[in-house]
Amino acid sequence: MPKLNKRTIDALKPEGQDYFVWDTQIAGFGVRVMPSGAKTYQAQYRKGGRTRRVSLGRHGKITVDEARRLAKDVMGQVAMGENPAEEIALERRAPTVAALCDRFFKDHAGERCKPSTQKEYRRALDLFIKPEIGSFKVIDVERKDIAALHHKHRGTPYQANRTLQVLSKMFNMAEVWGLRPDGSNPCRHVPKYREEKRERYLGQYELQRLGEVLAEAERDGSESIHVIAAFRLLILTGCRLREIQTLRWDYITDTGMELPDTKTGARRIPLPAAARAVLSALPRTLGNPYVIEGKLDGSHITDLQHPWRRIRARAGLDDVRIHDLRHTYASNAVSSGMPIQMVGRLLGHSQIQTTMRYAHLADDPVRRAAEENAARLSALVSGGPRGATPLRVIR
Repeated sequence: MPKLNKRTIDALKPEGQDYFVWDTQIAGFGVRVMPSGAKTYQAQYRKGGRTRRVSLGRHGKITVDEARRLAKDVMGQVAMGENPAEEIALERRAPTVAALCDRFFKDHAGERCKPSTQKEYRRALDLFIKPEIGSFKVIDVERKDIAALHHKHRGTPYQANRTLQVLSKMFNMAEVWGLRPDGSNPCRHVPKYREEKRERYLGQYELQRLGEVLAEAERDGSESIHVIAAFRLLILTGCRLREIQTLRWDYITDTGMELPDTKTGARRIPLPAAARAVLSALPRTLGNPYVIEGKLDGSHITDLQHPWRRIRARAGLDDVRIHDLRHTYASNAVSSGMPIQMVGRLLGHSQIQTTMRYAHLADDPVRRAAEENAARLSALVSGGPRGATPLRVIR
């Protein structure tokens, strides 16, 4: 067969099945003749031990010379280690981002994530991701698209960064599912916005005032005994809100609380005497396994935010969140001289970096000790009263 040209291709007749005619000048460039008489230009190569073909266009729609240039481009990509046939196949079968969102939530978040995480994912997917890039093909999303979405929400940096995290995880799963090439996550190298970490700790007076308000609310019945107990347990144990909300009586043992499933997995939490006193004062309802009972039979309380708003307003602590009670527990532990590693274990942190946000508070007892020691030394060297404790010579 001579070099492919318009005359030779026009002369090709259809047969009972497809057949190929290959060019004599460019290896892998040819034309496919189908039983219908349609003729398409092809580029064929081998990759990974398999023969791959790329359709370049239909004879009559493009010329032989145009097809030959396209074939050279394909062969050049192959020489560079690429796999154009696979990329085209990905493009054809690629779903939209909206479809990926649904699959990600069902097959990943729904099976592997806790309810609270599922709720965060659902919010990011429905409110921020689908409206912006839901109609895009998964394979077509580029870093500039992710950067634009992230930038649009720069006014709320925390939400922008959480959305970026969801997107990154989702596109990682797209690679696992074969919807994008490996290492193509478009979220890579998109910088996060700086977040101002809020550190609010209750001081001694504020804790005393909060304790007074809880006692008042208990006496006058403005809040239920279970609500009061929940906040006292949060203060005394440093637990996360959900850990107290869903606490069951059978989790309580002689050594503490054995929680089978927390944010960081199974967790054992000590129960000091003060916390046990709170528990012992609570009535137990037959058939309800939960410590902090809800309004419905056999349920736990689901809303502590509204009671907290009433309590903090009454105490004059309008800027204090429930989670700040956990910060207060940690700050008191660190300030008292407790090792940072021990504080991390009490809080159930899986990484020491999380606990290190309280590390600067460990300087307080050291600073106080330095002041007291310097005051004693100053009194002596400046001619303090006779009978003062003499300096010890440290050898």
